[in-house]
Amino acid sequence: RMACRGAGMLPHRRRPFGAAVLVLAVSSLVPAARAFYLPGVAPIEYPQGGRVELKVNKLTSVKTQLPYGYYVLPYCQPESIQDSVENLGEILVGDMIENSPYEINMMVNETCKVLCKKELTQEQKDKFRSMIDDEYTVNWLVDNLPGATRYTRSGAEPATFWYMNGFPVGIERNGAYYIHNHVRLLLKYHASPYDYEGYRIVGFEIEPHSLVQALRSDPLELSGLAGVCSEGAASPLHELDAHTEIAFTYDVVWTESEQRWASRWDSYLKMTGGQIHWFSILNSLMIMLFLSGMIAMIMLRTVYRDITKYNELATAEEAAEETGWKLVHGDVFRKPRFSKLLAVSVGSGMQIFGMSVVTLIFALLGFLSPAHRGGLLQSMMLLFTFMGVLAGYTTARFYKIFCADDWKTATLLLAFFYPGIMFTVFFILNLFIWGEKSSGAVPFSTMFALLVLWFGISVPLVFLGSYFGFRKEAIELPVRTNQVPRQIPAQPWFVRPVFSSLVGGVLPFGAVFTELFFIMSSLWQHQFYYLFGFLALVLCILIVTCAEISIALTYFQLTAEDYNWWWRSFFSSASSALYVFLYSIMYFTSRLNIDRTVSMILYYGYMFLISLVFGLLTGSIGTIASFSFVKVIYSSIKVD
Repeated sequence: RMACRGAGMLPHRRRPFGAAVLVLAVSSLVPAARAFYLPGVAPIEYPQGGRVELKVNKLTSVKTQLPYGYYVLPYCQPESIQDSVENLGEILVGDMIENSPYEINMMVNETCKVLCKKELTQEQKDKFRSMIDDEYTVNWLVDNLPGATRYTRSGAEPATFWYMNGFPVGIERNGAYYIHNHVRLLLKYHASPYDYEGYRIVGFEIEPHSLVQALRSDPLELSGLAGVCSEGAASPLHELDAHTEIAFTYDVVWTESEQRWASRWDSYLKMTGGQIHWFSILNSLMIMLFLSGMIAMIMLRTVYRDITKYNELATAEEAAEETGWKLVHGDVFRKPRFSKLLAVSVGSGMQIFGMSVVTLIFALLGFLSPAHRGGLLQSMMLLFTFMGVLAGYTTARFYKIFCADDWKTATLLLAFFYPGIMFTVFFILNLFIWGEKSSGAVPFSTMFALLVLWFGISVPLVFLGSYFGFRKEAIELPVRTNQVPRQIPAQPWFVRPVFSSLVGGVLPFGAVFTELFFIMSSLWQHQFYYLFGFLALVLCILIVTCAEISIALTYFQLTAEDYNWWWRSFFSSASSALYVFLYSIMYFTSRLNIDRTVSMILYYGYMFLISLVFGLLTGSIGTIASFSFVKVIYSSIKVD
């Protein structure tokens, strides 16, 4: 047994942060009988003629990735603009949900209802023109349901259609700019008199139009104007430069639907093309299972043969001629270089792993409904904070293997090194967003809330986990470490660290690249992502693949009598993060049309953080799997 000296252990937005903790606590106390309708997403029944509120959200662009508040453009405003209650996740993604002057009543149709009439200054026209050039879309909400524009694929038989979130600010044709100043709101409701009274909203579509309305005075209308909206080839469009005034009008059309309230999100969640997704996931699953089975079979047969051979060596002559991984038994658990950083990296990876698993469990149980805007991000932030206990415990257990007793330094490094990198990059990127005057800039009050989460909760939990980890006895190792390191023979080029690590990263990346495409489309093209069942399956494939590829490469390395396997086992899986970043470059050039410097900095900054998180996750899985494998095989042989 390796003997170690025991390591001693000495005994106007802050409200969203508090609300976030409160929501998490309350949601855990919801009784099972009410598990279907979570707090905040229970259906609302409207009486006939009852007021239905239309709320406005941020203006978004795939081209710039910089959101702006709705009233940055000279749209019609209510008497007083009121923000809706926001959670931490909503603030971090830049949501700005505000009230609007639109008047909608349940089952009351409207035709060409005038909202307001405004004169546009040259500065306001330039702002519209800039927003149209950058392909900004308007995002509205009715009954917590986002407005979507329906597009029909021309020439397809039968006719197929898909939904896009929001509607464009306007369009540009041959150098002329046209504003979408008239909208038709297509609202669907479902009624079930035997189950409940009133009507539930189950659909919200928007048809944007650009037209010149005929207006007349009407004292009966709230705006004082009545309008006539005519469409067709003979009707003029509202060209921005041809008019100094603009009128905003809208239609409201109610239709009954057989769709139930519980399934009203189905139309939005089908945006990503289900058929392609199914085939891609199944293809990836089959390839990964085949490769995993093949590696597992080879490893089991080869290792079993080696152990049998080593245990049957009888004479001193045979023992003197022995080769392979048994020769390095006196060095296999030797302390690696930068052991402190390795322990911290594995601990941080386990923190991310714990956060990912618990988040997926909540998502699969339906707790992270898309109706809870920002709920997913908020949950991940809080769970990452609470998983500091797991990170501290893992780092302490690994660091104690190396007979190290400076627990304070290791724990401080764990609490501040990787979180510090992420917070610094995030803060710098936020300064760029703030410089663009975008609503996506996180206010400093929210920054303070994040620092409270970090210093007030995460750091103490990391120390708590380290305390329990160092209090336990060190993990018993099956062989002793020699005083003098054994000389490592010359290695062929294909088992050297850089090449083997790069090869090892291909399989974990191959397990996730299909799902990665849909996740990146959700992040950067503002599509909905709610396929958590697929994501859980992919995470399982990723865990198995990382473990097996790290075990295989560690075994081949030990067979070549190279005992420096600690960092190699980490990077053989963690190198998949490099492929994730390279894939993000390919995605940027092939899928996105970003040309602003700030937007490019944001994209690559956030993709660097995602790649770093992915590398820590996969690397920690590979290191723990390889350590368990090495411990098992050296326990199975007889060593004098």
